[in-house]
Amino acid sequence: MMNRCGLLTLQKEPVPLKSIEVELEVRDHVATVVSTLNYENKEDKPLEAVFVFPLPGDAAVCHFSAKIGQTQIVAEVKEKQKAREEYDDALSSGQQAFLLEESDQSPDIFSLSVGSLPPGESASIRLEYVTELAVQADDGLRFCLPAVLNPRYQPQGSEGAGVQVTSVPASLVPYSLSFSARVSSPRPISKVESNCSLDPLQYLNTDQTQATVKLAAGHKFDRDVELLIYYKDAHQPTAVVEAGQASAEPGSLMGDPVVMVSLYPEFPQSVMSSMASCGEFVFLMDRSGSMGCPITNSKQQETRISSARDTLLLLLKSLPMGCYFNIYSFGSGYEHIFPKSVEYSQQTMEEALKTVEQMQANLGGTEILQPLKHIYSQPCIPNQPRQLFVFTDGEVGNTKEVIDLVKTNSGSHRCFSFGIGEGASSALINGMAKEGGGHAQFITGTDRMQPKVMQSLRFALQPAVVDISVTWDLPKEVSVTVLSPPITALFQGQRSLIYAQLTGQSSEAAEGCVTVKYSLAGHPSENQLHFSLRPAEDTGLTVHRLGARALIRSLEMQERENRGQQDGGVKEKVVKLSVQSGVSSSFTAFIAVNKDNSEMIQGPLVRRNIPTPGVFGMAQCSAGFMRKMARPMCAPVPMMCMAAAPSAIMCDSVAMCDTITQRSSFGGGVLHDIAAAPEQPPRDPLLHLVSLQGASGCWLLDPALATALGKTNEEVEKSKPEKASSEVWATILALLWLHGFKMDAKDEWELLAMKAASWLRAQNAPYVTECVDAGNVLLGCSVRKEALGL
Repeated sequence: MMNRCGLLTLQKEPVPLKSIEVELEVRDHVATVVSTLNYENKEDKPLEAVFVFPLPGDAAVCHFSAKIGQTQIVAEVKEKQKAREEYDDALSSGQQAFLLEESDQSPDIFSLSVGSLPPGESASIRLEYVTELAVQADDGLRFCLPAVLNPRYQPQGSEGAGVQVTSVPASLVPYSLSFSARVSSPRPISKVESNCSLDPLQYLNTDQTQATVKLAAGHKFDRDVELLIYYKDAHQPTAVVEAGQASAEPGSLMGDPVVMVSLYPEFPQSVMSSMASCGEFVFLMDRSGSMGCPITNSKQQETRISSARDTLLLLLKSLPMGCYFNIYSFGSGYEHIFPKSVEYSQQTMEEALKTVEQMQANLGGTEILQPLKHIYSQPCIPNQPRQLFVFTDGEVGNTKEVIDLVKTNSGSHRCFSFGIGEGASSALINGMAKEGGGHAQFITGTDRMQPKVMQSLRFALQPAVVDISVTWDLPKEVSVTVLSPPITALFQGQRSLIYAQLTGQSSEAAEGCVTVKYSLAGHPSENQLHFSLRPAEDTGLTVHRLGARALIRSLEMQERENRGQQDGGVKEKVVKLSVQSGVSSSFTAFIAVNKDNSEMIQGPLVRRNIPTPGVFGMAQCSAGFMRKMARPMCAPVPMMCMAAAPSAIMCDSVAMCDTITQRSSFGGGVLHDIAAAPEQPPRDPLLHLVSLQGASGCWLLDPALATALGKTNEEVEKSKPEKASSEVWATILALLWLHGFKMDAKDEWELLAMKAASWLRAQNAPYVTECVDAGNVLLGCSVRKEALGL
């Protein structure tokens, strides 16, 4: 009889993982994360504990060690198959062993195996990684500690086995999390915000360049832990030179100095103010079952799909006249509104909006590869640069296949990606944008989707930066080897990173210079940064590890492209670089064996899968669909026991939505007949007004507009200056209302307001001043004509 004491899984099995402690150190825009996982075997048999968990997709995992009693074992990086064999051999011979490996399918999922933990024994596992922090629209730096790992949808026929994830509802996670952060920067820290409860920020010095903050006790595991760090001064270009490792071979990556260059390009205002009036805008919307889940835990009525519908409304209203567009949606299959992209007009916009209003999360699984292939197979329209916007909750199993496809087609489009909700794959979202020359955004917690998407639309409407080149001016005895892939996209205010190895000796006072040249809207431009070659102090090997990680990722992609051909030993290069730098890769793993343990561990090992939190609650996901489907499909298995049945493992999680809706769509085509649309909440006043705008940018004077403005039709008609045209009056009223009452949401409506102002200027209409004055009186606001762009 098994001793069932301590913490239990859904299957009433003890969980040997007791707690996770995370320490974050942020230096300017680079983060070092140390996680300690504490295990204890309270059973009467030796255990093997297997924990599958998420990490940031661009993390460089650089340390893994185990402490058993007073014995500390530091893991080595070895070729993955050799590491697995060494682990298996150790367990079969009664030794303790520890294995940490990256998933073959997605670089943001890792598996940690703790082998041969004898009864009553404890083990402490230490895991360290470094990563860069992404710059947000408001200049904040975003750090995300992934805590939620939803089961990944594995499309039929995709390569490799799916990632096996053991998930439980957040309320049932059987271990605790503590999290503390220390932030330091040359610039004062103005604030640190989070989607989770934090203890107050504590400054460590008077100039406020160092501070600490902690996660408040009792984290519920219902969300990823996100920190937004704000410095008082704007981001500046910087270069950090880090000395090589004294014990490493000179001339090797770890033996030579490495420089990290951070660039923030500033474009001329004249170019920035001229938005493109052309382009092919393709929107690809996830309509898998999991998109029916709430976008936040506090606003249960707003689902991911309803927020996506509102966002598509704003996008469609903000597109310029003269462009082309189409909307695709996908689940187990995919649909499109038009057979091919059509010219943007009042008629095509209205037709698209009618379809968007009916969109539900009812298309099954998350098969993103096939719609992407179809989009890329469509011929590009001459003089209409293709801009692809991808919206997904990112729960796919074939991440690398998707990213490779985007890269293959990177010459014909820019890709802007949006990860929606907790647990969206950072590897997928960041990878698509990086390889597609676009920009990635994550919508979690209390974030509104609309302002983030509209920022990306602004980027898409900026002229594409072309002919990007990087040149180095260094002392003649120093040569440079660039480690990061070539820069393919530059955006106003967004950081571009370059890692490079510097080989050769230079004097302490020597200087280097890096120049980035590019062409923007036909104007040649350049940004230059001079920097000292003197190595910085106290950076350890952080820059080297990030540079190694950048080179490893590039080589891994090269290996996938060349698979089946003569690849020139690319895989061997990755393994050698990974072993030398101590940074994990898809071809290597960390392995530690306790060879000091003289006592053989007796008896067969019992395997325990450590659960990770998932976003649960099927009543919230496509509720009408589930009411009709859950009983006949799930009745034979009690709800609490479903994880025990492999075929039903998704039945209480987000991915269950995808699995069940996929089955019904393949099982007789009844999906659309029984998927009930959820009850719609009252429309947001801003979205109501926006919905009335025409494709050209103007509004019509009608009772619907009066209602949106909070007035009667009679009041609006009566206040109109006698000689002003109805459309001019209606459009000025709409602009006044936006500027007078919705400035807090300006990011959402700014582009469509610019379109309205352009329409007004094109009319060359008289009585504009009289309309502005009368409108201010009617609406009770005081907005100047110049503020409207008139």
